[in-house]
Amino acid sequence: METAVSTIWKVDTTHSEITFKVKHLVISTVTGKFNSFDALLESDGDNFEGANIKFNADIDSINTGVEDRDNHLKSEDFFAAEKFPKMLFVSKSFEKKADGTYKLIGDLTIRDTTNEVVLKVEHGGTVVDPYGQTKAGFELTGTVNRKEFGLQWNAVTEAGSIVVGDEVKLQLNVQVVKQ
Repeated sequence: METAVSTIWKVDTTHSEITFKVKHLVISTVTGKFNSFDALLESDGDNFEGANIKFNADIDSINTGVEDRDNHLKSEDFFAAEKFPKMLFVSKSFEKKADGTYKLIGDLTIRDTTNEVVLKVEHGGTVVDPYGQTKAGFELTGTVNRKEFGLQWNAVTEAGSIVVGDEVKLQLNVQVVKQ
């Protein structure tokens, strides 16, 4: 539903990060991030409840700190970056749960598969920076099962350990700028 006066907030990519964590060999965790992404938030003024949020990340920008692993993640075994260059998220609801805490529900599309995800959101605050820009900060967390998005590849070690865990923890620290 469109409101009479909506406020557009654009992600400040220089002060935001999109990271994920996944178990490797069940004994350690690998952290990765997307270096190229964009997001837009449309709210009713400075009230974020009910905001519409759209987000996309360039799969080719995935970075785990190991080039061979990044190339494997971009391959058909995982994200198939050539066929599906972007990961997309479109919100369905953004509900205030408590002061500064929200529940975000939306559709996440990876490859050609879309599933509903639920993210916990903490609003860190809204301030005016030294240049007169109004900025708001959010930390979003949640978990998805990679296999539900068609990222099926795995291997088993000689001892029977799974190489890559199914559960992927998402952690997004996002700063948006009022337009």
